[in-house]
Amino acid sequence: MVFTIEDCKEDCHEVATSNVEEAVQVAIDVGYRHIDSAYSYLNEEAIRQAIRKKIANGTVKRTDIFYTTKLWGTFSRPELVQRGLELSLQKLQLSYVNVYLIHYPVSLQPGKEFIPMDSQGKIIFNTVDLCSMWERADINYLPLTGYTDDSSQHHPPQAMEKCKDTGLAKSIGVSNFNRRQLEMILNKPGLKYKPFCNQVECHPYLNQSKLLEYCESKDIFMTGCAALGSDPGKEW
Repeated sequence: MVFTIEDCKEDCHEVATSNVEEAVQVAIDVGYRHIDSAYSYLNEEAIRQAIRKKIANGTVKRTDIFYTTKLWGTFSRPELVQRGLELSLQKLQLSYVNVYLIHYPVSLQPGKEFIPMDSQGKIIFNTVDLCSMWERADINYLPLTGYTDDSSQHHPPQAMEKCKDTGLAKSIGVSNFNRRQLEMILNKPGLKYKPFCNQVECHPYLNQSKLLEYCESKDIFMTGCAALGSDPGKEW
């Protein structure tokens, strides 16, 4: 069974961390073992507390938990991909995640702001090739002038495949990708690991049957989120 923390992201300021922690503990108690969250949901510290308590009281072992997290757009530059995962691991106090996904096929300007915006209130995007987010980037490293975390300034260019090679992620995949975007990665010269899964919104009003058929033809798992529909009032 999959317990997704996505509903807690829609307005993180309205969801107390104690409620997230309690929800995860209850989920584990009733048998959930796949916990799906993301850096952008801003609740991984609360999830850490819930998992640690359930491990401490003997309900589960770490190997029982199948944990998924996601790369946020401000970390999509190749030299920041692994750093994005490391920040989630620090919050979770875990040595690895079971699956690490590219959250969206959209890159945002790296820096302190969660959703960077210009003076007109428009989101500031960044141009990053999807394939460069996937493989280890054999490029000359350029310092990041917009990023405030000094430790990331010295990270070598490493991307999704490197996260699997280092053992920080057991598997790597994507989220919210369409067929064309999947094909960009699958047809990339020198591909080492294909996406383990593609997580997309899927429910009776958006059954994703054609995408599912394509993923199955490529031996890519398709996992569904927002099974009861997504929130039309969310801001992003």
